[in-house]
Amino acid sequence: MAIVRWDPATELGTLHGEVNRLFNGVFGPGAGNGAGAGGARRWMPAMDLFETGSHFVARLDLPGMDEDGIDVEVEDNVLRISGERIPEQRDSARGWYRFERAHGTFTRELQLPDGVDVEAIEAAFDRGVLELRIPRPAKRTPRKVNIGRGGSSAQAIEGRDVQADDA
Repeated sequence: MAIVRWDPATELGTLHGEVNRLFNGVFGPGAGNGAGAGGARRWMPAMDLFETGSHFVARLDLPGMDEDGIDVEVEDNVLRISGERIPEQRDSARGWYRFERAHGTFTRELQLPDGVDVEAIEAAFDRGVLELRIPRPAKRTPRKVNIGRGGSSAQAIEGRDVQADDA
């Protein structure tokens, strides 16, 4: 029989991993996939975010949804995309075996940089993909401020040394 040294750090690491697995199963991605009986009713659509020369572009996968079921709004420099995907009816005549497609409500929020013209944001929905084109804010460049004279007649300010006897 071999003697194995007990290492509490290893045990804590294992416990940490198990707690993370538990929380990821309940709150993590895919938690709202609706699998099983009475699955969670939330989901997070996949999103790509990239930039071009003049825009930030966000693309969200929203298969099975209509543009009428999607809300896009901007408030306090936060772009909010929300909606709800309704699940299919699960009648027993179809012979369902698994329920993996996510459904329910979702909300995605993006903090916009200062200076974005929110009136110029464009949205297009095609084949289950929502594309948002957000104009990049104008580059801020320092502006040189010239210092001019206060008037045509310059006033001189004179001063004199104050000695202890004058005070």
